[in-house]
Amino acid sequence: MATDRTAVTVPDVLRIGTRGSALALTQTNWVADRVRATGVAVDLEVITTRGDTDQQGPVATLGADGVFVRELERALLERRIDAAVHSLKDLPTAETPGLVVACVPERALPFDVLIGRTAATLDALPAGSVVGTSSVRRIVQVLALRPDLAVRPLRGNVDTRLRRLDAGDYDALVLAGAGLERLGLRDRITEVLRPDRFWPAVSQGALAVQMRADDGRTSQTLAALDHEASHLAVCAERACLAELAGGCLAPIGGWARVEPHRGLVLGACVFEERDGAVRRIDAEGSIPSGEGSGVSRRAAVELGRRVAADLATRGALEMLSRMRATASVHGPEA
Repeated sequence: MATDRTAVTVPDVLRIGTRGSALALTQTNWVADRVRATGVAVDLEVITTRGDTDQQGPVATLGADGVFVRELERALLERRIDAAVHSLKDLPTAETPGLVVACVPERALPFDVLIGRTAATLDALPAGSVVGTSSVRRIVQVLALRPDLAVRPLRGNVDTRLRRLDAGDYDALVLAGAGLERLGLRDRITEVLRPDRFWPAVSQGALAVQMRADDGRTSQTLAALDHEASHLAVCAERACLAELAGGCLAPIGGWARVEPHRGLVLGACVFEERDGAVRRIDAEGSIPSGEGSGVSRRAAVELGRRVAADLATRGALEMLSRMRATASVHGPEA
């Protein structure tokens, strides 16, 4: 008897897990709409993570990275959900056994941005202005460009941070531009901070949809959402980060992209602040391939490792070792 293979392999309903913040729900609903467009129904399940519940201190004090994803991963492994949507920069580079990234949708703005209250650009802020941000990478870069500014850690969701800015607690914020874009708040951006003047976090602006490695039905459904150029870029960036043994608290920036006539290009930077001075080292590599066609994910990973090795020969590992000793005083990226 003939078998309808589509009926066997495509789920009737895809259960997607998400955090409950406004940004997480916006991102997950964006993914859910695209799944529904393939003809599959979606149920959303809001799951609270440790990073959401413990708001008293820096996320670094909660232990290893992954505090915004572990409960979602547990729900996947326990088969309470079929997929989980993450901001890819929150996902540790070491894969959790039994789970894989099913797809990386098209990436949003990968750069950090300034939201200025008293001036529109970082250069225009008066000396002594207070800048709110929440990662070692951003703090070090702000102070490298403007050592006369005061940088204060700031934790909370995007709306919480904007309220603090509007209340006058800060003169400017540095945030990930993608989150503001997705929340419809792009008009709050007063300056886009681009490499190589200001480096974003690895995988910033990208989403990851995670699933169980043995779930062929979900894999088939999510395959249509994958954006190959974005996936290649984050493969290279995350391989570089993993090779340097960096986590979400490490002062490492990276940005990979497909460029006409150059192929897949990866630039990365490692920072160190010592005795009031900031040191940085950069490296770049590429895979020539026209418009990017023909580049495999394995080749993208090798590019990331090659750029990391270049950084290591210039002293990156020693810099990171010293900086990790101070990372516990700051929180995560956002």
